[in-house]
Amino acid sequence: MKIFITGASGYIGGSVAAALIAAGHSVKGLVRSPERAAAVRALLIEPVIGTLSDSSVLAQSAREADAVINAANSDDRGAVEAMLPALAGSGKLFLHTSGSSIVGDMAAGERGETIYEDDTPIHPLPGKVARVAIDRLVLDSAKNGVRAVVVCPTMIYGRGHGLHQESVQVPRLISLAKKHGAGRHVGRGENIWSNVHIDDLVPLYVLAFEKAPAGAFYYAENGENSYRELAEAISRMLGFGGRTQPMPIDEAVAEFGEIGAQFSYGSNSRVRAVRARRELGWAPKARTLLDEIERGCYARGVA
Repeated sequence: MKIFITGASGYIGGSVAAALIAAGHSVKGLVRSPERAAAVRALLIEPVIGTLSDSSVLAQSAREADAVINAANSDDRGAVEAMLPALAGSGKLFLHTSGSSIVGDMAAGERGETIYEDDTPIHPLPGKVARVAIDRLVLDSAKNGVRAVVVCPTMIYGRGHGLHQESVQVPRLISLAKKHGAGRHVGRGENIWSNVHIDDLVPLYVLAFEKAPAGAFYYAENGENSYRELAEAISRMLGFGGRTQPMPIDEAVAEFGEIGAQFSYGSNSRVRAVRARRELGWAPKARTLLDEIERGCYARGVA
């Protein structure tokens, strides 16, 4: 099949592209520059030069493809609005990437007890209303003849398989710990995030690509940890003896930005990937987050 992927040079999109190419599919990928085009071409991705603001490029690329995977920016509504109409009535797949901060609670490092399954109603806080609206826009396009699917990853970790091989949260926390000589967490660090290894997430995308029905929403998780546990593991890995330091929320905002501090590093995001396991037969098996930090790619300095 001919597949168009946005974010093809990124962590998720590049990893998914590599798996689909290995499975015999041809992949075109959106990239922003000739330099990126040359880099992805070396990975057997046919580059399409443009940005998420280039509506005509997105629409044409979507129209020409047999399936579209949107793995660039979960918050870019314009890109989604450019591609969905090009697929209307075609029955083609539009697989959109969200992110589980949609259930973030701005807990400032305190533990939350709410756990969401795929069909649990979401009432997002103001900072995530727009992302949830995009997810719903995608899923509603199933009524217009699009095989619309949303995959909603949790905290992703591990070494990627494309051009960009680093995830977001863990490397930033490692860098911060090196700077301060201790693992850092917002407030008491009791807030909990579900997580998933990139080596498990990619097979979920492939399964969704192959089997997901129109209108399906899937969380992607295989465990959960508090940010204090992450900070302690990072501290041990760096030789700091498990020592951690709390960050007041205003310091976290200065370090990570308002949205990052409130909805990622300071919030709870606890979900269960029930539907992916039951409906698609997804069976995650990669190493746990704490094991990856202390004995895996982070300990070896390769991610």
